[in-house]
Amino acid sequence: MTPATPVIAAEPSPEPPTTWTEIKRGMRAMLPALVGIVPLGLLLGAQATTKGLSVVEVPLLTGLNFAGGSEFAALALWTSPPHLLLIAGITLLINSRFLLMGAALAPFLRHLTQRQALASLYLMSDACWALGLSDARRRAAAGIAPAFSLPYYLGASAILYVSWVVVATIGALCGPLFGDAQSLGLHMAFPAIFIVLIRSMWKGMRAARPWLVSLIVAASTYLFVPGAWYMVAGAASGMLAAYVLAAKV
Repeated sequence: MTPATPVIAAEPSPEPPTTWTEIKRGMRAMLPALVGIVPLGLLLGAQATTKGLSVVEVPLLTGLNFAGGSEFAALALWTSPPHLLLIAGITLLINSRFLLMGAALAPFLRHLTQRQALASLYLMSDACWALGLSDARRRAAAGIAPAFSLPYYLGASAILYVSWVVVATIGALCGPLFGDAQSLGLHMAFPAIFIVLIRSMWKGMRAARPWLVSLIVAASTYLFVPGAWYMVAGAASGMLAAYVLAAKV
């Protein structure tokens, strides 16, 4: 008699990810960045109180603007009374990088409604943009459609947004306990996060040339020109270099 062929149960196919699993995936992806966000937010809140902002005004600053670099710039330029046009101009220049970042992300947002796209762009920060774009490219390479996972992006953005507002408010509340918060080295968290983001998006020296131009111009301006003009010079030179170099490709 022919021995009976053993019946091997087929492994169940993996279930498609749900909205909640994608949200949790985005939150987990953002957790390493929060290590740097916490000291940075504490420093921002502590500095805000030294400029005369109240504990109520600090979460308004961080929640409505939600752009750490321009928030630090606004505080650096804050006087009594404040020079609003100067602060608005510097903020516009620093945040102008989001024009290029949004353009890079736009092709992946075409399946979203206008309301969903606008909400996504409002929550866009350097870390959220880097995670969202990298994940969309990986999914596109794997043939997953749509490539951009809105729940993943919102999960990463939500945990960053809430953490930033809450931690900055705690910094405002505990500012007097820190003394000179900058002497603790908390301000180094911002360039550390930026370096990690650059490393995750690295595509070779050719693509990094605008960043190098911006760095050299900003550093030179900081050394030789008083005030916060290095922010303007760095942002403007970086955008101009990106435009000129892209035209030559």
